[in-house]
Amino acid sequence: MLTDAEKDAIRHHYQAIGKSLPGFRPRSAQRQMLACVAQAFARSKVREGDALPEREGESIVVVEGPTGVGKSLAYLLAGCVMAKSRGKKLVISSATIALQEQLVNRDLPFVLQHSELDASFALAKGRGRYLCPYRLYQHTAESAQAELLAPDPSMLLWNHKPEKRELEQLKRMADAFYYRRWDGDRDAFDESVEDRLWSRVTNDRHGCLKSACPNRSECPFYLARDQLDTVDIVVSNHDLLLADAAMGGGVILPPPIDTFYCIDEAHQLAKKAINQFAADHNVQQTLWWLDKLDATVGRCEGLIGRAELLVPQALDAATGCAQALGELAQILTPIERLLPSSQEAEPTWLLDNGELPEALAGVAANLNVSAATLLKQLNAVQDALTEARRDKSDQGALIDQLASELGFFIARAEPFAAVWALMCSVPPEGAPPIAKWITTRNNSNNRRDWQVSASPVSAAADLANSLWRQAAGALLTSATLRSLGSFDLLLAQTGLKWLGQTECVALESPFDFQRQGELYLPAMLASPKDAPAHTAEIAKLLPTLIDPQAPLGTLVLFTSRRQMQEVFDSLGEPLSACILVQGSLPKSVLLARHAERLAQQQASVIFGLDSFAEGLDLPGEACVQVILAKLPFAMPDDPVGLTLSQWIESRGGNPFIEITVPEASIKLIQAVGRLIRTESDYGRVTILDNRLLRQAYGKKLLAALPPFRRL
Repeated sequence: MLTDAEKDAIRHHYQAIGKSLPGFRPRSAQRQMLACVAQAFARSKVREGDALPEREGESIVVVEGPTGVGKSLAYLLAGCVMAKSRGKKLVISSATIALQEQLVNRDLPFVLQHSELDASFALAKGRGRYLCPYRLYQHTAESAQAELLAPDPSMLLWNHKPEKRELEQLKRMADAFYYRRWDGDRDAFDESVEDRLWSRVTNDRHGCLKSACPNRSECPFYLARDQLDTVDIVVSNHDLLLADAAMGGGVILPPPIDTFYCIDEAHQLAKKAINQFAADHNVQQTLWWLDKLDATVGRCEGLIGRAELLVPQALDAATGCAQALGELAQILTPIERLLPSSQEAEPTWLLDNGELPEALAGVAANLNVSAATLLKQLNAVQDALTEARRDKSDQGALIDQLASELGFFIARAEPFAAVWALMCSVPPEGAPPIAKWITTRNNSNNRRDWQVSASPVSAAADLANSLWRQAAGALLTSATLRSLGSFDLLLAQTGLKWLGQTECVALESPFDFQRQGELYLPAMLASPKDAPAHTAEIAKLLPTLIDPQAPLGTLVLFTSRRQMQEVFDSLGEPLSACILVQGSLPKSVLLARHAERLAQQQASVIFGLDSFAEGLDLPGEACVQVILAKLPFAMPDDPVGLTLSQWIESRGGNPFIEITVPEASIKLIQAVGRLIRTESDYGRVTILDNRLLRQAYGKKLLAALPPFRRL
């Protein structure tokens, strides 16, 4: 239950913002969200002893907060007060690093400055965003320059002889870090660093020497992670949050049991979680590093204890993996659907319903056991090297090099083992299957190779077990969370449907849609299913919808690049001269050009695709008309989507009605949401798809849209 002290604190800090900012107007929806977050976190169960409390979603709230509500202020204020009061950390997760930086550089400083809240915060990033001083110094020491060309395993990351400019940039990075002009954060370096060069001076958890590293005290990653322990608020992103949860929680971010989560842009969480739990590997590439493994593991033999046991077991496991992969290649070579063809650049064999055919079952079982054994043995050798470094300081440099090389192999053995664990997994009865597929690829030597992939089709169970049942409390929020007016799709995809006490709240929009906007549905003759006719009709209609003489902004959204280009090519002057096509310029340049045209009292039209339908902010006359070429149906053509559709059909369901239409509803609302961004915006949404009026699902899609005036 929310205490009086907590209520008073939230009220005081909210009022302080009002007093500090002239013109600040409290919003009823914002106050409602403040209360929802605070009350949910107040229902968090306290751990008794070592056992986790049984959680049924009582401290989880899902809040759909339309644009203009002021969501970030609400969850930052309520979340911070409740976290400090209850002795928890507040972890805020956004969809991208860009949104992270917006929170850190703008939203959080604003709230703390004007609310009189006393709180500290830090930005959490993955290890790959930070410099590894040990690796950098190795590459820039005078005696180590030749090592840049050494035939070590990580040479796979360099497919060329290092150029002079790259060596010079490494030297500038080393000087800047050594003299403390740079903190080792890639995003803070004053030069752009190419990925292939950055890969030489960063590290992953497998190659990191951890406490044995001679540069541990100045390591940017560990300094940043140590800082997370001292602050009240940690700003993360979904990928980092999910990676931490997959490792058991508390590895990078604070432990879930001690954390209140505020997950912004929560509509992206489920798909990101599926990607997090997927795995793949290439057969020939795997055989390549298995062949190189012998030399590295063999060099460890004279340095580690129990070498007579660990080294032979690791090598035996590697041999077993190589033999099984050879058998796999023999099985895959004659399979007709995997043979290269002119129709399909990379032929793919999708295993029906995720079931292994008899031809694959035996070799898959062998690979599952041998890959898991190999990973276990390599980790044991790595641990033994760590122990050896404490006792053999005179050979520290050699041990460090071997540990780094071994980390390279462990980083590849991990997804290798994960693929075959998924390939051999059989979900419980009634649960969705695992998507399993094999794709023919040509490697760098133009030799035929195969990529073996596996992925859950739903992350619901993983999220429920690794996050929701572990966390002290959680808020999931976004401007669009409901599909067809219901939270059911989100709850199913995130696993919250199994936590029956989860609260769902849809806040009212602060905008007067009846006054500010209108929805126009022209009587289209051509169906979008007849692509040529539909494209021709759009090209004929656009000049009647857009005035090239009016200094106003228009956003035209397409679901396919081909149709977008064909429509543009069909338009004549003067309209075509007003159009900026996505992809013709970098996004930032295109938007700047759009603003310049409007400032010069010229018309400006943006042709965009799916990525411009979400997150694009064009307030005022920068966008007074949004035109949608057709409904944003995403028919499943990827292995994960196809496997899910097969499963739904096998249970007597209709994947189009159960998945495609609900997901299209969310995308449609997001696209329409580009029009009204402030209380003074106005304009029209035009949808050039007759299925809205002719198909039964069209009424449901229309009912979920904002209540514009209908034309």
